[in-house]
Amino acid sequence: MKIEDDIPLLDSILGDYREAIGSQYEPYRNHVYRVLNYCFAFHDCTGDDHEKLVITACFHDLGMWPGDNVDYLAPSISLAQEYLSKTEHEEWSTEIALMIDFHHRFRTYTDASYPLVEVFRKGDWVDASLGWRRFGLPRTLIRQVSRKFPNLGFHRNLTRLAFKQFFKTPLNPLPMMKW
Repeated sequence: MKIEDDIPLLDSILGDYREAIGSQYEPYRNHVYRVLNYCFAFHDCTGDDHEKLVITACFHDLGMWPGDNVDYLAPSISLAQEYLSKTEHEEWSTEIALMIDFHHRFRTYTDASYPLVEVFRKGDWVDASLGWRRFGLPRTLIRQVSRKFPNLGFHRNLTRLAFKQFFKTPLNPLPMMKW
């Protein structure tokens, strides 16, 4: 599999949020590229599927900024839906909202109407777990993608935010996680 390392749509979307993301811009951009490359390994993407996954990847954690918000699923979905409205892709709203909403789900997403939801869930889990959850992807691919798009402290920042959230709401420290 060829690693995709130049996705103009990704850089265009994220570029609009560079200031809001601040010092986490490059770490987040690399996370988005890693997730997408894992998704592309799970699913042969062309046309609309490719574009839907790129849009979803850009927005899936974006509601975290500004303000280090750990309960970021709803804000991320809102940002994605604003973008879809601006770009006249409202017909993708349900599917992209589902991909964002369920990307931290522990269990398999089984609604066959939206197969990209499971593709995206697995792609994000591979990166979020630093390759511990591989869903059959070869370790060599995960290493290649990680070398191409280094972590740059992305997971360290997530850990920092989780601790911050724990002290704020100890009974719900990870509100973005779903069973």
